[in-house]
Amino acid sequence: MTGISIPSLDDVRGAQARIKGLAVETPLIRLQADGRADIYLKLENLQPVGSFKIRCAANAIIRRGTRGGVKTASAGNFAQGLAFAGQALGIPVTTYVPETAAASKIEALRRLGADIVAVPYAQWWSFLTDPPKDPAFIHPAADPDVLAGNGTIGLEILNALPNVKRVLTPWGGGGLSLGIAAALSGAGADARLVPCETDAGTPLGAALAAGAPVTVDFNSRTFITGMGGPSVLPMIWPIVRSLVSTTLTASVAGTADAVRLLANRHHVIAEGAGAAPVAAALAHEPEGPTVCVVSGGHLDTDHLVTILNGGVP
Repeated sequence: MTGISIPSLDDVRGAQARIKGLAVETPLIRLQADGRADIYLKLENLQPVGSFKIRCAANAIIRRGTRGGVKTASAGNFAQGLAFAGQALGIPVTTYVPETAAASKIEALRRLGADIVAVPYAQWWSFLTDPPKDPAFIHPAADPDVLAGNGTIGLEILNALPNVKRVLTPWGGGGLSLGIAAALSGAGADARLVPCETDAGTPLGAALAAGAPVTVDFNSRTFITGMGGPSVLPMIWPIVRSLVSTTLTASVAGTADAVRLLANRHHVIAEGAGAAPVAAALAHEPEGPTVCVVSGGHLDTDHLVTILNGGVP
């Protein structure tokens, strides 16, 4: 797959109109954290499928417009968004998932009628780095319609908090971060997009330091799924260089603390990737109004119990 283009502001606004009825505008609230009044939460875990992925999946499947079915490779959330939209539109969905995918995400995919194919992590990762030459395959990150759908989050943030200075997102395949960054840039906002990683693996930070994608050690068996990876996807690197200049890192333990904080203070269940931006914001000095995108709420029950009891799964 060759590089993809950055969506324009019109592309993002078009996606915003297109996905109405499938995605919802989620709340933006201030985090109740001792000594910090600068952090806000964009609660994408409250979407119909429990994550922001309904936005990008709905935009992509509507734009693709095929009744013969679509395919993707997803750890769960993008596939759920695609299956939800496909069910509403009468379009079959097949998804390849890594064997490490959270059980809660697999269960949700079954409920939504997706055809699930579990593969080893390395094989699943190859679908992302070297996508099948199949017109029915929708890449969960490196697709302009996916980026435009994700960019709708940026427009909602700017509307709700015009003086925002930073928007923090979990870094996974890059689609969420780059879509929001494109929207902020297209709207001429002063806010900057800052992707967040955990110490389970920092492929984006390593790529920015090296000036090119590099392979890093990555622990795929933490409770934090849907973010990180062995390297930045090569086809999105040109966009990364133009839209992203820095990252923040949170620890796995700090991310568990953030899950616990959100549950105790806000009665919000966040998955690891959704809590990582909160952990990163709390671990670093304030820089003005900061929005943390709580990207999803799919957390295995046993992991949640462990975290609420003070442990790290």
